[in-house]
Amino acid sequence: MLTYILFVVGFIVLILGANWLITGASSLGLRFGLSQLIIGLTIVALGTSLPELVINVFASINGNTDLAMGNVIGSNITNTLLVIGVAAVIFPIKVRQIINKRDMWFNLLAVIMVMLLANDFIFGRKHNAINQVDALILLAILVYYLYVSFFKDKQDKKDDHSEEVKIISLSRSIAFIILGGVGLFIGGKWIISGVSQLSTDLGASESTLGLTLIAGATSLPELVTTIIAARKKNTDIAFGNAIGSNIFNIFLVLGCSALIHPIDFDLALNVQIGMLVLFSFLLMLFIHAGKEKTTISRIEGILLIFGYFCFLYYSIYVN
Repeated sequence: MLTYILFVVGFIVLILGANWLITGASSLGLRFGLSQLIIGLTIVALGTSLPELVINVFASINGNTDLAMGNVIGSNITNTLLVIGVAAVIFPIKVRQIINKRDMWFNLLAVIMVMLLANDFIFGRKHNAINQVDALILLAILVYYLYVSFFKDKQDKKDDHSEEVKIISLSRSIAFIILGGVGLFIGGKWIISGVSQLSTDLGASESTLGLTLIAGATSLPELVTTIIAARKKNTDIAFGNAIGSNIFNIFLVLGCSALIHPIDFDLALNVQIGMLVLFSFLLMLFIHAGKEKTTISRIEGILLIFGYFCFLYYSIYVN
């Protein structure tokens, strides 16, 4: 019973820790002269993937590679279908040109790279896994993405709609960073312990738990933020955060996880990866088709949410 209590509390501590760390680091970044745009592209974007990163790092250290892979794929599917779908249903999403031209293509590239590397289509190895070499490839693409974001695409910096970072005192900034780091560590440890117990008690594989329960829980902050932003009609912020989180989840989270410990790939997960590829293409189709170009309508949002429940049904009852 205590393991289950700590498992639930672990998510609360993990998410609080991520928020504290983002608050402290963002304020500290402003004090060191970083712009709002740079902070949004790095600290805040990384912060949305911190829960997945911490869970995957602990999973990789413990050799729970099924959980590590399932968590990343499940989180990206949740962001693509549920988070973006809910935002569009509340208020149609007008996709900003810079996201359409840059981030959507990196999002699609990320999914395709996972499919190619996990199935060893590139190097032709007999063992299906994402190893340290693959990890370096993913991290190198992340570096290129950050380079493009900072130095190549300078369009409409003054039109950047990201929320303003608040400056707090230096001592509070440091305290938030320390508390955030401690929260991430403790929360991650409790969650990994709980997953092992749940897997045994429910007879469910760790990859299934990662795809559904863990991915859904770690995406809760993005879902809540999306609902708040959509109600204020700032759906472009919600969309950008979801796509940015997808990019970081694969290139950074999966890259770091595989660097620590090679991630064995269960070929059964190809169905979920196929779903992610399909819905990533569908999302791009929604943006470029329909009555209003670069807009995701409410009907398209409902279709995305329906797709999410189809994914859940397959992962829990069929897979």
